[in-house]
Amino acid sequence: MSKCPVCGNPINKAAASAKTGETAYGAKEIDPAQGTRQFHDGKWHYFDSLGCRTRFMANPDKYLNL
Repeated sequence: MSKCPVCGNPINKAAASAKTGETAYGAKEIDPAQGTRQFHDGKWHYFDSLGCRTRFMANPDKYLNL
């Protein structure tokens, strides 16, 4: 299991990226209560909540230890 880079909570990558539905145009829908992800700098990053994903995207270098 992975950890959220913002808060350190455990993330189930399979649940965070599992398709729960489809939009009218065929785009994949996921359940954000199961976690979420963001593609950044060539890599997927997984988060336990939309809030953590928002904080990460505001300042990714702070959480990536670059």
